Amino acid sequence: MSTPYPFTAIVGQDDLRLGLLLNAVSPAVGGVLVRGEKGTAKSTAVRALAALMPEVSVVPGCRFSCDPVSPDPACPDGPHAEAAGVSRAARTVELPVGASEDRLVGALDIERALSEGVKAFEPGLLADAHRGILYVDEVNLLHDHLVDLLLDAAAMGASYVEREGVSVRHAARFLLVGTMNPEEGELRPQLLDRFGLTVEVAASRDTDERVEVVRRRLAYDDDPEGFAARWAEEESALRERIAAARALLPRVVLGDAVLRQIAATCAAFEVDGMRADIVMARTATALAAWAGREEVTADDVRQAALLALPHRRRRNPFDAPGLDEDKLDQTLDEAGPQENNDGDDDPDPGPDGGGDGGGGGGVPPQADGDRTPPPAEDDDTPSQAPDSAPAAPGRSAGAEQQPVAAAEPFRTKMLSVPGLGEGAAGRRSRARTVHGRTTGAVRPQGALTKLHLAATVQAAAPHQRSRGRSGRGLVVRRDDLRQATREGREGNLVLFVVDASGSMAARQRMSAVKGAVLSLLLDAYQRRDKVGLVTFRGKEAEVALPPTSSVDAAAARLESLPTGGRTPLAAGLLKAHDVLRVERLRDPSRRPLLVVVTDGRATGGPEPVALAGRAARLHQAEGTASVVVDCESGYVRLGLAGELARELGGTAVTLDELRADSIAGLVKDVTAAGRAA
Repeated sequence: MSTPYPFTAIVGQDDLRLGLLLNAVSPAVGGVLVRGEKGTAKSTAVRALAALMPEVSVVPGCRFSCDPVSPDPACPDGPHAEAAGVSRAARTVELPVGASEDRLVGALDIERALSEGVKAFEPGLLADAHRGILYVDEVNLLHDHLVDLLLDAAAMGASYVEREGVSVRHAARFLLVGTMNPEEGELRPQLLDRFGLTVEVAASRDTDERVEVVRRRLAYDDDPEGFAARWAEEESALRERIAAARALLPRVVLGDAVLRQIAATCAAFEVDGMRADIVMARTATALAAWAGREEVTADDVRQAALLALPHRRRRNPFDAPGLDEDKLDQTLDEAGPQENNDGDDDPDPGPDGGGDGGGGGGVPPQADGDRTPPPAEDDDTPSQAPDSAPAAPGRSAGAEQQPVAAAEPFRTKMLSVPGLGEGAAGRRSRARTVHGRTTGAVRPQGALTKLHLAATVQAAAPHQRSRGRSGRGLVVRRDDLRQATREGREGNLVLFVVDASGSMAARQRMSAVKGAVLSLLLDAYQRRDKVGLVTFRGKEAEVALPPTSSVDAAAARLESLPTGGRTPLAAGLLKAHDVLRVERLRDPSRRPLLVVVTDGRATGGPEPVALAGRAARLHQAEGTASVVVDCESGYVRLGLAGELARELGGTAVTLDELRADSIAGLVKDVTAAGRAA
C-alpha cells in the first residue's frame, strides 16, 4: 500500500483542512463538498485525512463492519454473538464516476431469491464505507440517481436494496466528502443542500507559498516513506487532538442565545428549509470542541455560517456561491447579546491550532486569473448602435459594439431529439435507460440487474413438469431469467450557434437574444445536457465554449459576447459541423441538438446565401436534429430563418414561440425531416 501524503504537510488551504477536520470530529455535520479548480490538493487532502481517523472495532467476519458493542440488529450477516472485536483502520472508499447502482448499494442474487427463497446479498461500496470515509471525486459528474442514493444513505444512516419484493437493509454511516471542479458543471441546488459544509479552494497567488508546495511535493515523490516520517510527530499530535475533540463533543453546551443567532442568520440569508439551521448548530458545536471549549460562542456561529450557508444560497446555476460577511456580522450583532461578541476566548478553529487561518470558511477573494469575468460597468446601458438604418458603408463590417446585458430569462418549451437514444441519463429525449418505465423484456447480457418477473415466470412455466416440480415453489433456471427493458430520458449535447453580427444589434435585439439563449441554457441545466457555444460575426466563426457540462461557463461567455460586423452564417454552420464531428467520436452515444439563433441573414463573401444553404444541408445529411430560433423583428419579415430551418431539415420558432407559456408554446419534437405539412 502506498504511503499517503501527510495531512499536516499540506500548505495553506485552511478552509479545506478545517472542513474535513470538523467532520472528523463530528460526522453528524453531514460531510463536506470541496469546490475548486484542478490541482489544488482536493484529493490529496481527503486521502490524507484517513490516516488521522481513529481506528474502529468491528465484529470479526462481518462484511458490514458492525460495532461489537452495539451491532446492527438488521445486519444481513447477523445476528452476531457476543465476541471480542477486531480493531482496524478506518477505510476510505472511493466511488468512481462510472459506478453502477449495484456497485454502490450492493446486489441481490435474484435467481437464488426466486428458487431458494434465500437473500443472497453482495455488499456494495456503501457497506464498505460504513464507519469510514466515502470519497466521491468529481461528484458533479456522477449520475443523478446515484447521487440521490448515496445522499439518502448518508442522511438516514442506512442503505436499502429492494428488488421484486426482496429487500435488504444495512447500516451505512460514513463521512461523505465530495470534490468537484465547477468548470465541469454544477450540482443541482437540491443536492448541494444535502452536503453539510462547502469550502472553496484555489491555488495560492503567493510566490513563497507556491515554492513551498512544489518543494514538499517533490520531496514526497522522491521518498514517500521518508517524507511521511518527517511529519509523523505533527500527524500524531493532530490525531490526538481529533480524539480529544470527539471526547469533548458531548459536553459542549449550545445555549439559547446562540441558537437564536443561528436561526436569525439562516432567516436573514433566506435559505430554504431547516437543514441549514441544524447543520450550523452541529458545526458550531464541533468548532467549540475543536478549540477545547465546552460552550459555543458567537465566533463559532460566524465560522459555521461561512462553511454551511454559501452553497445553500445558490438557487440557479448562474448564481455564484458566497456570503456577504458584512451582513452576517450585522445579523449576529442584532440577534445576540453583546457579551457573546466581546469575550477573550479565541475559537482557534484553524487546523494547526494557530487561529482561523485568515478567516477561513468564506469564499476566497477574487484574484488575477479568476475564471469569472467582472460584471460590465453599466449593465443597464443599452448598446450605442442606432436602432434604425445600418451603419455607414465601410464601418459596419469592422465596428464592434460593447456587450449588452441579457434580458430576464423565462421558461422555455421543451425541444427534444426524435427517436430512441441510448445516451447518458438526463431529462430531455426518449432513451433506453436503466431507470424508467418498463417496456419489454430480453435475455440478460451478463449480470441480471432489473428482473422482469412476469416474463421470467412465463419462460419457466412450460418446463415445470420436465424439471420434476413437486411443491409449490417454481423451479427457475438461469435461462429463464429475463431482463426488463426500460425507457426513460437522456441528456443531449445542445450546441448553440449564435449570430452576433451587426444585423442582430441594429434593432437592439441582442439583449432579447441573450435572454432567450440564457433561458435555453437554464433548460439545458435542468435536463442535464452538455452545452457548447459557437458564435459568428465579422468574417469568421469561433468556438466560444467547447462542449461542457458547465452551463454557467456558457452563460459567462454569452454575457461578454460583443456584436457587430457582417454575418458569416455559413462559417458558423461549418464550425458547428466540425464541433459535432469531433464530439461524435468522443461520445458517440450522446445525440446532438443544434440550436441556431439568428435572423437568417447571410452577408460577406461570394454567394453567402448559397454557401449557407450548402452548409445547412451538411447537417441535414447527417441527421442532426436542429431548431432555428428566428430573431427577425419588425413589420416586414423576410422569412430567411424559416428557409434556413428547411435547409437544415429542422424547424423554426420565434422568440415569442420559444416561451413555454405562449399561445404557440406547444411541446415540439425537433425532427430531422422537417416540420410536417
